[in-house]
Amino acid sequence: MRRVVSLFLPNLAIDRLRRLERSAKSLPDRALLQLPVDDDPGACSVPRGGSWRPGARWAKSEPASRDEVQQQIDALPSHAQPAMRELGRRSEAADHPFKRPAQSAPIATISAPAEHAPLAIVGKVGRREEIVAACPAASALGIHPGMAATHARALIADLDLRPANPQADAHVLDRLALLAVRRWSPIAAAAPPDGLCLDLTGCDHLHGGEKRFCERLLAFLRRAGFTARVAIADTPGAADALARFAREDLTIVAPGGTLRAITPLPIAALRLDGSALTAARRFGFETVADLLPVARGPLARRLGLGAIKRLDQAIGAVAEPITSCEDLEVPSVERRLLEPIGTAEAIAQVMADLLGDMAELLQARGLGARSLRLSALRIDGGEEVIAVGTSRPTREAAHLLRLLKLKIERIDPGMGLEQFRLAAPHTEPLTAVDLGKILAGDMQVRDPARLVDVVAARVGEGAVYRMAPVASHVPERAAERVSPIKTPASWPKWERPVRLFARPEPLWGVMALMPDQPPKRFEWRGRSHKVVAADGPERIHGEWWRRDKEVWAVRDYFRIEDEHGGRYWVFRRGDGADNATGDLSWWVHGVFA
Repeated sequence: MRRVVSLFLPNLAIDRLRRLERSAKSLPDRALLQLPVDDDPGACSVPRGGSWRPGARWAKSEPASRDEVQQQIDALPSHAQPAMRELGRRSEAADHPFKRPAQSAPIATISAPAEHAPLAIVGKVGRREEIVAACPAASALGIHPGMAATHARALIADLDLRPANPQADAHVLDRLALLAVRRWSPIAAAAPPDGLCLDLTGCDHLHGGEKRFCERLLAFLRRAGFTARVAIADTPGAADALARFAREDLTIVAPGGTLRAITPLPIAALRLDGSALTAARRFGFETVADLLPVARGPLARRLGLGAIKRLDQAIGAVAEPITSCEDLEVPSVERRLLEPIGTAEAIAQVMADLLGDMAELLQARGLGARSLRLSALRIDGGEEVIAVGTSRPTREAAHLLRLLKLKIERIDPGMGLEQFRLAAPHTEPLTAVDLGKILAGDMQVRDPARLVDVVAARVGEGAVYRMAPVASHVPERAAERVSPIKTPASWPKWERPVRLFARPEPLWGVMALMPDQPPKRFEWRGRSHKVVAADGPERIHGEWWRRDKEVWAVRDYFRIEDEHGGRYWVFRRGDGADNATGDLSWWVHGVFA
């Protein structure tokens, strides 16, 4: 049973701005400009460049009266006289012996308010500025999405209005989807503008079950500063509807209970467009339960085919695949030339430089390239692309350069090439190789990988392959094409023809005794053949686990030889007794040498 997790972030834009504010506050304060202090003030008792310290020199003698202190203050230069707010300050106390010396204190500090000011996001809808998101504090004061921005400003004077940034919100969703692919599920995708969808099928046991996974997911998002709602259902449409319109922040629907869970939800939970919602209200449809008993034809004429599709996707009648985001970090290097080039020698030199940089990049990541893609930009805006592949992961620049040079003739430089980019879209881990036995001469290395790469670069990768056995009794499934450098398993001991047809060809005019005798004569490709020797039958049953038609299917194979010396491998469908095993038709499947 498929299990889908839908994550709804109702205040994505608000939470993103709050995160930015917290990150800005957590940065260290910039060093403030400090004026130099003279240790020898001379006749003046106040340090130059510093502030007035009451009692600094007078503390050595008996306390002076207020009039004496006022006279001493009047005698000071105007720039050194203390401000009125400093007159009541006490003498400075000594630092605590066990405290770390304080850094240079800021001249003036502004304490942040205990609570955030009401925040709302403003977006432009047509020619009108509307509220697209509001924080809980603003919502409590009457601000709601869809309200005009001027009305919101008139309603709350200190309302903090910020412009909407859909690109930044989409970037946050993409980063969350990439994190989900790396940590939670291999299939995860963003559901713009404020959702995320994960396929948890077969992954829930890795996280302690569905409930435990959802609790950990909510805790993670809460620590990251996001307000979230999570739901699990059998279909992506139902999970999204429950995440957005269910009463609880965490909703888990048991397998098979999706229809019962979404029936009380409003029509808007089906992700309908504005015209369909308006038509639904006009015809009196309020909940999903109101749509289920209505015939699909009249419902499609009233709400449109899109509404029918969304309803079928929610209840599971129509499949809704999840296109997962790809976690790709393609290694790539680039060269921009001062002057355009067009000769084969210059292009080969640029290839060598790019491969040197690519080898260092792959070595730092512990990877080897299985394919390389070189793109060259012409000065007229055109692009030339060539690609090569290898049978084993490698980062040997000399071998890769040899493969790329074979494709230089396919590059049309035009008026000149000015920019090159080399990427490795397919990479595999490549670790160190133990060369001890090879260097000592105890083992002889015969690796055909380089030869295979060169031949494949000339004639194409599909033309170079090796046949390998497959664990199947059905002849057309018993062999497959594999890489030429792959060591195949041992072949079975039973005899098979040298040439096996991709599809069996029918035989006509077959004469044979039933139920288990070989044919005496047959016609194939317009010629009549008389059988002089035969061996068999070899009975092969169908693979019932693949499809229903093979549950009772039977083939009886014979090795026969005609009067001209031709040897053929033929079979009859059915065992000759039960019609359910086959229609008793004859076919040729291959020829022997």
